[in-house]
Amino acid sequence: MNELQGRKVVIGVTGGVAAYKAVELVRLLTKAGAEVHVVLTEGGARFVTAVTYQAVSGHPVWSDLWDPRMDNNMAHIDLGRAADLVLVAPATADFIARLAQGRADDLLSTLCLARDCPLMLAPAMNRQMWEHAATRRNVTQVQADGAVIVGPAAGEQACGEVGMGRMLEPEALFESVCAFFTPKRLAGRKVVITAGPTFEAIDPVRGITNSSSGKMGYAIATACVRAGAEVVLVSGPVMLPAPLGVRRVSVSSALQMRDAVFAALPGADVFIGVAAVADYRPVQAAEHKIKKSGASISIDLTPNPDILAEVAGGPNAPFCVGFAAESRDLDGYAEGKRRSKRLPLLVGNLVADGLGGDDNTVILYDDAGKHPLPRAAKPVIAERIVEHLASLLPAGAGQLQA
Repeated sequence: MNELQGRKVVIGVTGGVAAYKAVELVRLLTKAGAEVHVVLTEGGARFVTAVTYQAVSGHPVWSDLWDPRMDNNMAHIDLGRAADLVLVAPATADFIARLAQGRADDLLSTLCLARDCPLMLAPAMNRQMWEHAATRRNVTQVQADGAVIVGPAAGEQACGEVGMGRMLEPEALFESVCAFFTPKRLAGRKVVITAGPTFEAIDPVRGITNSSSGKMGYAIATACVRAGAEVVLVSGPVMLPAPLGVRRVSVSSALQMRDAVFAALPGADVFIGVAAVADYRPVQAAEHKIKKSGASISIDLTPNPDILAEVAGGPNAPFCVGFAAESRDLDGYAEGKRRSKRLPLLVGNLVADGLGGDDNTVILYDDAGKHPLPRAAKPVIAERIVEHLASLLPAGAGQLQA
């Protein structure tokens, strides 16, 4: 999946222990399609050498203000002017102070002054350095000058102390970069999403469930966060980490999912029902494990609540998006479901095309007709779905300002 295809990112690495995390960050950015150039300070090179960064980025590493490899001998001009983003990770207290003062005494600081693109800083330092009044002033100044600060996080530090100052993990920084490049189509919106299967207990160890992986719902949650939304993800049992920036509420059964959804709904602008909710549940779950006896058994089932229909049919209902996974006649079943539940948007797919896998082929159904999307990875599909639903929302909070 090339989320950052065509983007050019300069990663500045200064002299902090967290420099080792920058290696994985460069790898993630490169894997996502970005062209990554690393600028390494003298202090940064004491932790990880240029050879490593060159190996993971596929490009020469820059460190000398007078490097003759650039045709015009002006790496500080050409690197910053050609980039879509400069991200300094780690950004030490000293480097932030030098930026606040407008100093330009090495390649990275000079590049930051001469750049023609946004600047993002990922602070990394001891907790007392981060809390010091001088650092607070410097951070305020660089923000006033236009820099975007991501982090730091709290936790155990290399010095053995615990507190604020840890650089964000590479995955979080990668997500910050992706979010930075995503238009904020849902800024100011609250979105509630369901994802994954439900598990309806038969006894303490068995239950009725399905093969939903939750990948589509989690990808949509990520896409909504990147688009600027506040996201609550009500998730059935899946083997996926919570997306960064998302508040996940873990549930098991359909009844638990319904309760969690209605608890999260106040203030929601959008509800997206992606979860594969079991249609039925046992009337009574056995208190103890049912032993194998060789005889036939019967289990009485009762319908589960239709969470999506209940939300869509309620007073002051949010903008509701449904999902329909069908084994045949997708157009007929999907459009019928959309109309019967009075949904402004429904996403349909054939079970064979997406359930449990990494890719999907979907069709979007709305009042204007149907809109097929090309087969793609689920995160790409999720971005297209969010883009389409944002275009259908009424004007107001979250309206895109490109």
